[in-house]
Amino acid sequence: MTIWMENNTTIQLPKNIKKRIQDVITIAIMEEQYPSAVEISITFVDNAEIHRLNKEYRGIDKPTDVLSFPMLNFEEVVDKSMFLECFSEYINQDTEELILGDIVISLDKAKEQSNLYGHSLEREIGFLVAHSMLHLMGYDHMTEKEEKTMNQKQEKILKVANLTR
Repeated sequence: MTIWMENNTTIQLPKNIKKRIQDVITIAIMEEQYPSAVEISITFVDNAEIHRLNKEYRGIDKPTDVLSFPMLNFEEVVDKSMFLECFSEYINQDTEELILGDIVISLDKAKEQSNLYGHSLEREIGFLVAHSMLHLMGYDHMTEKEEKTMNQKQEKILKVANLTR
């Protein structure tokens, strides 16, 4: 597994956040029974940058906590046994890892939300990574049923990662 991580803010990340993020990603992949190692990019930005990205890519003129940019189109997958064949063009030829996509997290929002919800910044970042990983793996929360499914999956990932409130 390759996780490209970049902090483009002045806020210092928690000391063991790389390990926590790797744990969340590993658990998410195991829970979804992914057949391949993956490559993911995570960038931490400030509210101004995520606001710009949110406006540009989603047409929403305000900051948000996390944006997901999946590489894969899951409508192409008929069944999981055909998974790698469907996405062969998204496999990094050097590492043989499936490129899932990019995660962009507002560290300003994460810090604000961790204070609001009364838990650690580490837990909030773990939640945002779990949420975004599910988007990268084809889940969404546009309907009540989809939202319930995503919430259950997120909570399970966080529980296994020992990142509960």
